[in-house]
Amino acid sequence: MASSRSGLELVKAVVAHALKNRCYGKFLNNVNFISAGDGQCKAEFIVADEHLNSHGTLHGGCTSTIIDCVSTYALMTNAKALPGVSVDLHVTFLKSAFPGDTIVVDAKTIKCGRKLAFLEVELVKKKDGIIIARGQHTKFIGA
Repeated sequence: MASSRSGLELVKAVVAHALKNRCYGKFLNNVNFISAGDGQCKAEFIVADEHLNSHGTLHGGCTSTIIDCVSTYALMTNAKALPGVSVDLHVTFLKSAFPGDTIVVDAKTIKCGRKLAFLEVELVKKKDGIIIARGQHTKFIGA
């Protein structure tokens, strides 16, 4: 998506719009976007009560939503791509995250073709670099 704004400004504007419109975007209220551009996006958040499952760890649905959103924002910073719609979202859960853990989310556009984009995301604990989840996201980006 071509824009005169930097990738990070674009991502922050999209999130602000989602927060204002009372959709799932409220989920991103406490996500801090660190960098974005050239098909990549990096963010972090602190695991809080609203992110937890009944076992007191980061909920898989929360992890999946973060992967979906942050990889889409990465794609939007690629000059050739629109946000598109999800075709496939695959998440591998490797370790648990607990309240108070700071999680770094790193999303990258692997390939952006005419109709499909392929993205990868890693969620790691900031304090020790332990990978808690990996995601692969395929998006249809037709006009």
